[in-house]
Amino acid sequence: MKLQLNIWRQENKDSKGAIKNYKLNEVDEDMSFLEMMDILNEDLIHKGEEPVVFEHDCREGICGTCGMVVDGRPHGKEHGTTVCQLHMRKFNDGDKITIEPFRAKGFPIIRDLAVDRSAYDRIMQAGGFISQNIGSAQDANALPISKNVADLAMDAASCIGCGACAAACPNGSAMLFVSAKASQLNLLPQGQPEKAARARAMVRQMESEGFGGCSNYYECEASCPKNVSVNFIAKLNRDYLCATFKEGT
Repeated sequence: MKLQLNIWRQENKDSKGAIKNYKLNEVDEDMSFLEMMDILNEDLIHKGEEPVVFEHDCREGICGTCGMVVDGRPHGKEHGTTVCQLHMRKFNDGDKITIEPFRAKGFPIIRDLAVDRSAYDRIMQAGGFISQNIGSAQDANALPISKNVADLAMDAASCIGCGACAAACPNGSAMLFVSAKASQLNLLPQGQPEKAARARAMVRQMESEGFGGCSNYYECEASCPKNVSVNFIAKLNRDYLCATFKEGT
């Protein structure tokens, strides 16, 4: 398979980036997208050129490390798939593929396709935890939880924090990520005591990081590789509104 790759190259966050064109002539359809990028980088290194910088780790769609915009969509055109799980059989011989970094104010570019997503870490540090007294773990049956609540919390916890939601949103909003991470704790008994404080802290940290607000475009849900529902945003909005009223009284 022959491909033309139009890739965003940028030396650092302060330099001016541009699209550069590369050609690959022997791409196997069974390769993953990142394996194809590895082949390109090997070719560039042999030519004495700088390889394309991109993020990756587990390459199994679990860690959330990989992230790039493929033909205008975070993680590519396949629904519910991370870019590391995207395979070249989804493309055709002679295709021109445009590859760019995640675009959001809260994700400054480090180099080429790699962006700084530490803003998500700071949001988690602001409220993505529970406080418990030191000691042995409670018995599993001590806090009974209904299956519906447990399933909903697990759905929220499926978020891998990749950043596709913010990159896809026209407002650069991280509300899907924040709502999922808050809901996975707020729904469970262990997270109830700090529910209000968590909602306030995480939303305010998100805003301070430069992410926009949610305007119900639903692009976040469409681009999420784990199919996290926008219903969690409604839950967080309610929790945040209630917490704000309590704070003012």
